[in-house]
Amino acid sequence: MKLRKELWFGFTLMAVIVAGAVALVLGADEMTNGHYGLLMLALVVVAIMLGFPTAFTLMGMGIIFTFFAYHSGGQSVAGAVKQTLDLMVQRAFSVMSNDVLISIPLFVFMGYLVERANLIEKLFKSLHLSMARVPGSLAVATLFTCAVFATATGIVGAVVTLMGLLAFPQMLKAGYDVRVSAGAITAGGCLGILIPPSVLLIVYGATAGVSVVQLYAGAFFPGLMLAGLYVVYVILVAKLKPSLMPPLTAEERHVPLPALTQKIADAVSNTALPALLRALKGARNVDVPTGYLLRQLGVALLPALLFALVTAWSWHLNTAPAKAEAAIEGLEEMGFGGSSSPGGLAEPRDEGGLAEPPGDASDGDLAEPPGSEAAASEPAAPGDDVQEPPGVADAAASAGRTPPTTGWWIGAGVGALALVAFYALLTFQRLEIFKMLLSSFFPLLVLILAVLGSIVFGLATPTEAAAVGAFGGFLLAVAYKQFNATVLKESVFLTAKTSAMVCWLFVGSAIFSAAFALLGGQELVEQWVMGLNLSKTEFLILSQVIIFILGWPLEWTEIIVIFMPIFIPLLDNFGVDPLFFGLLVALNLQTAFLSPPVAMSAFYLKGVSPPHVTLNQIFAGMLPFMGIQVIAIVLLYLFPGIGLWLPQVLYGR
Repeated sequence: MKLRKELWFGFTLMAVIVAGAVALVLGADEMTNGHYGLLMLALVVVAIMLGFPTAFTLMGMGIIFTFFAYHSGGQSVAGAVKQTLDLMVQRAFSVMSNDVLISIPLFVFMGYLVERANLIEKLFKSLHLSMARVPGSLAVATLFTCAVFATATGIVGAVVTLMGLLAFPQMLKAGYDVRVSAGAITAGGCLGILIPPSVLLIVYGATAGVSVVQLYAGAFFPGLMLAGLYVVYVILVAKLKPSLMPPLTAEERHVPLPALTQKIADAVSNTALPALLRALKGARNVDVPTGYLLRQLGVALLPALLFALVTAWSWHLNTAPAKAEAAIEGLEEMGFGGSSSPGGLAEPRDEGGLAEPPGDASDGDLAEPPGSEAAASEPAAPGDDVQEPPGVADAAASAGRTPPTTGWWIGAGVGALALVAFYALLTFQRLEIFKMLLSSFFPLLVLILAVLGSIVFGLATPTEAAAVGAFGGFLLAVAYKQFNATVLKESVFLTAKTSAMVCWLFVGSAIFSAAFALLGGQELVEQWVMGLNLSKTEFLILSQVIIFILGWPLEWTEIIVIFMPIFIPLLDNFGVDPLFFGLLVALNLQTAFLSPPVAMSAFYLKGVSPPHVTLNQIFAGMLPFMGIQVIAIVLLYLFPGIGLWLPQVLYGR
């Protein structure tokens, strides 16, 4: 019965699209090629909803309507066929020669390798235990795990499926509401299409001609904002309605200690750092090997070491002297006298040949330059100071380091107090959780920061950083002893499959866009939008509403490759930055995975959930998170600095 409802919904939506296209055709005073272009657009959407492959549907429709455009323009059948095939080859070549697309298979390969390293189980368990006292701790840990793992893999289906197998049963066992649990897993799994390194941003950048590096920098804070809003919502619901997410019991929060660590805790203290230091004093060793104590102490001191390194690095940056160039800006350029031309050294005057040097030629000796006698007769006294050019003394004075600023002292003080509080609260149980995080969370964090940092700070191109990420994923799989021939074969196969799908989508989109422009559909849409006399705000609202609605029947790939080439040319007319528009679209396209009837994350979760969990319950759980996405879009529009501040700081946009 539920399947029939979904089918009825889909068929009703397709009927609305077809009816709109027919009304457009019948209502036109004169059918132009532009109207045929809009008809082609409607047919493509219906064909995709019926299940036809997106890439080949785009190519097929594009070729058919391109032939129609050429043939209706007076070309013969043979000529129209030739021009259509020429256009197809040219568009395919232009797409596949785009260097940015090379990063897609590398990022996908990194994701599949990380997925197969089986880090997600350790990551979820360690985050769950570290947040045990937070309201809704299981759901919060699920969101954090999804955000980190989705960032490392970028594969929505893999994250939702794995978390459905790992976290969903635990949440249901702990008495969590089915809808809240399903919503947290599906919404968290979709974060990978927004938080860099995201394949969606690469596809948008290649489609809109926007720098992928700047898109990554711009999407960083909106992605964190959306994840933070999810977490705040879950905590508030857990506080207001504890029955939906019961707190964990003491037994569930218990962390067993290793036997040697338990000896130290019983004999000395349960506070880790003082107990380890006191246990090193010979008689208080309590039969624990010194090597074991030193290893535990080394792990416990890692935060202090990190704090010392960060403090030293920030001090070095904060007290760096001003550049000497800034101090000597007023120095004159050297030349022939003070009257040298601005353009540099002047050519010597042409006197008709080389002249003899001034002086008595009969002596055969060269004369001293004028004024040399005075200089020779008045030697500088040993104690006299030599006059330096203006500005050099100031430059030399600025070579020393400047005192640290008040802000640096405040930051260092707050960090020191936080470190003291950390060690005051660091029990052996928390030390064990910290060790679990070291083996699961921090390796992924280092991999993500290495990839994103090298891109954002200009150390590597997206393609080079993707190669580094793929190598890092390989090292993680090897380090966790999960790498073998089967894992490599599966990762390569899935990477080739995904990359081929994306590349065919690009080729199909290029051919479809060319046919749409050739028919004049883009011009017709532009005339219609401009005829509405919209303001910038009204245009952005209209475009985002259209994209939001398109997210119901279509996936983000179809929306990017089909509809972005229609929206992008309109941005200049309203003064909209393509980078800012891309960030709004990336936030909006989260709905493509959370809105029925094509909410793929719901179907991923349903495939691994217990039988009593219905699809309607999963859909109901996703609705509040869809509302949060709308709030995030509004916040980004009202405060564009959330997305544009980092690109402006790094690249001066």
